[in-house]
Parts: sequence; structure tokens; C-alpha cells
Amino acid sequence: MARERWALGGDLSVARIGYGAMKLTGWPRGERPSRDTALAILRRAVELGVNHIDTSYYYARDGVAANELIREALHPYPDDLVIVTKVGALVEGSDLALPAAENTGLTPGNLRRAVEANLRSLGVDRLDVVNLRMGDLDRAGTPLTAPLETLLALREEGLIRHLGVSNVTAAEFAEAREIAPIACVQNLYNLAQRDDDALVDACAEAGIAYVPFFPVGGFQPITAARLDAVAARHGVSAPQVALAWLLARSPNILPIPGTGSLGHLEENVAAGELELSARDLAELGSPEAMV
Repeated sequence: MARERWALGGDLSVARIGYGAMKLTGWPRGERPSRDTALAILRRAVELGVNHIDTSYYYARDGVAANELIREALHPYPDDLVIVTKVGALVEGSDLALPAAENTGLTPGNLRRAVEANLRSLGVDRLDVVNLRMGDLDRAGTPLTAPLETLLALREEGLIRHLGVSNVTAAEFAEAREIAPIACVQNLYNLAQRDDDALVDACAEAGIAYVPFFPVGGFQPITAARLDAVAARHGVSAPQVALAWLLARSPNILPIPGTGSLGHLEENVAAGELELSARDLAELGSPEAMV
């Protein structure tokens, strides 16, 4: 599986295991690696064949920004490196207290500023993929059409190559496809949280990548006796099994595990070589078995 690839947006060939840069900054909470370690992780990821890096202009804390680390470590970028970023509703901050219709991250002016901030901090003239992140509260009242049309206009200006959506429902995914070509969906999905099963399949049928964030559980790593048993049988870690399960689940799934550890990075990439048997998959079973 390590050699399997996906044509993101139809023309950007990426290895199925990517890298999420959020943990390099310790944002929004938690520890972060030293600057030297962060740079080494990014360079090592590329050496290991990772060519899909997920980031955002708001992955920044205490003067450490993911985009700037990526630029320092990897610019000038390899020809096949695909950097995916996101704009829109914030994950943390004052916007969370606002009604969905007043989320300032979704206004036309702030979307443009966010795109320009990503261009500037990454040091590129065009962003490979920009995900529109929708909000967390009052989902029924969250506008999608206007923000996506704003990004589509920026795409037509040549500032964006492909568009994706993040933190969306199945209905919003269908709505988004009526407005613009969608290259990927980035939502919460892993062994223990499978609410998006139908959406994964819908994306696969449409030839659209599904990029699960928190693929091994995020701030609360997945722990379960069945997961540990499968890992022990293969002589690997539980997170490696969780990643291998995602790869086996559907060919359009592109995990982006993040880490601040070189050792964990290498384990994550090595999970692409792990082949789960029918017995393994049966034992992992339903998400209830992971609780």
C-alpha cells in the first residue's frame, strides 16, 4: 500500500499517507517539538516519500507557524509536493461564540485575506488545494454557497488550483458539488468514529479524495483491546493498525497523521506496508468495538 497513490483533483499524484503539520506548532493546545526537530520532520517526511502535506495559516502559536516551517524546511519545493491548506471557520477563537451566519472567517474579505496569507507564508503564487472549513455550531444555519463562490472566484483568478471542503455534512458535500469542482473532503473519521461511512463511499464513487483528520484519534488516541490484539499479532503499534485500516477501508482515503516525533513519523509512513487480513478486519469490526 505504501506505493499506492491517488490523483488529487484528477492531476496531483499523491502518496496515500500524507502528513498533517498542525502538531509542529502545538496549536491549538499541547506540546510542540523544537524548531530544529520540526524542520527535520518535514524534510524526513519528504525523504520517506510523503508528498501531501496538510497545513493552515491559522496553525500558529507563540510565534511558531506551520506554513513558515514548511517554507523554511522545503522551499524551493519538490516538483511533486502537494501542499493543502484550509480557510474559513476557525477551530478555536472568538468566532466559535458567534451565530454561524456571523462567523467572520467565512466572509468574502476574510477568505481572500486568508488565501493571500497562505500564499505569502508558503512562498507560492498558487495554492495546490484550499479546503473551505465550515463551522462547528448551528450547522443548519451555516452558509456554504457564498464562501465557496468566493473561493471559486479566487480560483478563477489563478490563486488556487483545486477546491475542497472540510467539516461538512453529506448534504453540504452535495451542495458544494453543485457550485464548484470538489477535489477532496476533509472530515473527522477513524476506526472509532465512522459517522461518515456513507460520505466516504459517495466520495469514492465520485472519484473524490476523502482526507480523514485525526486518523488515529487526535487528542484522544484510539484505545481498544481488539486494536491492541491485532497490533500485537503483527508486531506493530496500535496507531499503525488504525492507519492501515483506513487504507484498507477505501482507495480514496488519504490519511494525514500529524506528529512532533521523527520516530512516530517513520512508523506512520511504514503503516503503508501493513496488510491487514480478513481476520484482522473482522476483529476490528464495528466502531462500538473501539470504545
